[in-house]
Amino acid sequence: MRLNVYLQKAGAGSRREAERLVADGRVSVNGVTALPTTPVEEGDTVLIDGRPVTPETKPLPRLFLLHKPDDVLVTHRDHKNRPTIFDLPSLNPPAWPSSNPRIMNVGRLDVNSEGLLVLSSDGPLAQAMMSPEMALSRLYRVRVRGQLKPEEIDAIAQGVTIDGVDYRGAEFVEEYGQGERANRWYRCVLTEGKNREIRKLFDHFGCVVNRLVRLQYGPFSLGDMHPGDVREVPAAQVKELMDFLEKKGAKL
Repeated sequence: MRLNVYLQKAGAGSRREAERLVADGRVSVNGVTALPTTPVEEGDTVLIDGRPVTPETKPLPRLFLLHKPDDVLVTHRDHKNRPTIFDLPSLNPPAWPSSNPRIMNVGRLDVNSEGLLVLSSDGPLAQAMMSPEMALSRLYRVRVRGQLKPEEIDAIAQGVTIDGVDYRGAEFVEEYGQGERANRWYRCVLTEGKNREIRKLFDHFGCVVNRLVRLQYGPFSLGDMHPGDVREVPAAQVKELMDFLEKKGAKL
């Protein structure tokens, strides 16, 4: 096995971070300072700063739930200096302790979308959660100007192609009695989550989205969180999710 792959599986960080550890001379294999080309075989002893590491010693990843506010970008930095989720007080000291891990967003929400965003300390877990093969459902509540016809809702359920892009079947259900003059509310469930998918599907059928709130991602729900709130997922739920993903073929 390549050394950087082994170190990633052992929880040393991304492959690039693992490569930096090797370049800094902090990694040894069987008592010899490792090189980037050093292979790792079964039974080898791998140390980082003198501490043994194996995939079995990898700490359980940590997941956090964020209620993303409207008009905030999901990125670490923006060249136009617009606010991002990582500028939120809940993701900065003192609310966010320095002992907390580095995190990455699991998927995205548009700047003008709001609701549940999952944050992960672990890259492979984040990738698995986003993978179309895992088909984790995402539930949204969407307000639109216009109304879908029954046959259009059926078409969306079967899957449609827009501008050469295939969209997997999705469930769109109108919330009757929730109309606001020209506006109507829908509950939408996706299992793939392509870029701006809901907006493009509604636009394709002549409707315009003017509010979009994600309520659920896989087993995690927004609940009573307020915009900007952050909550950590209990370890038992993280382990349960990982077991589920691994049974579906995810490499964690």
